[in-house]
Amino acid sequence: MIVSDLLSLGSKILKNSNVQTYQLDPEIMLSSLLKKKREHIIINPEEKVSKSIVNDFNKLIIRRSAREPMAYILKEKEFWSKSFFVNRNTLIPRPETELLCENVIKVLKRKNPYILDIGTGTGCILLSILSEIKKARGVGVDISKNAIEVAKKNANNLKLNKRVKFFPKSFDDLYGYKFDLVVSNPPYIRTCDIKNLSDDVRTFEPKIALDGGKDGLDVIRKVIYKTRTILKKLGWLALEIGHGQHYKVSQILKTQGFREELLVKDYQNNIRCILARL
Repeated sequence: MIVSDLLSLGSKILKNSNVQTYQLDPEIMLSSLLKKKREHIIINPEEKVSKSIVNDFNKLIIRRSAREPMAYILKEKEFWSKSFFVNRNTLIPRPETELLCENVIKVLKRKNPYILDIGTGTGCILLSILSEIKKARGVGVDISKNAIEVAKKNANNLKLNKRVKFFPKSFDDLYGYKFDLVVSNPPYIRTCDIKNLSDDVRTFEPKIALDGGKDGLDVIRKVIYKTRTILKKLGWLALEIGHGQHYKVSQILKTQGFREELLVKDYQNNIRCILARL
């Protein structure tokens, strides 16, 4: 079979399954399988494809037609201009979360901070910050042992493993540490809203990393309470929050003695990140 026929077949299956990116996804899958750039397969439509590649391609198309996210199919996602290994034990890094990294890096760029990342998942937040602040060191915690394995793999891949440690534990169990920065992208979706998420998120991404409890603020509250006890004087707390949560989170921060220093809006002009200090 040739490239153009294979792509046409894949696109047709995905279109019939109502996958919006039915043209783009087959191109990305095939370029990944052939280990060639997407541009190469587009300008070489007559190139022959081996039977084994055809079989592998068809398997990937079946997975995508069931709405499995491309990041899980390809086992990678770009974040902060880096390639992160991902699997179904972790959330897929989102562009909005880069806003959190960007603003943390701005306020801590010329320092040598000791950083805690709560609910680290792929490690993308902590590792992206460490890649920019050369004297920084960090700790990432996650209650999922499998997620921690993913984060460790990414630290090794990015050659940052000497400046970071990852532990499979709850942040409630952290004692005897003092950090310059606590950063977290915690679960913040209300339990009742989980059912309204898109098929690819609801079906494939780990629910434990999405579900923020009845009002979506269960874990955010715990992070704020815990941070009070493990933050150095004038230390920073950086949180990603959900749409419409700023007012309530702001009230919790105030009652716990934090003052908001910076509010970061996302691409839809919603307050997405809060940077606060004790």
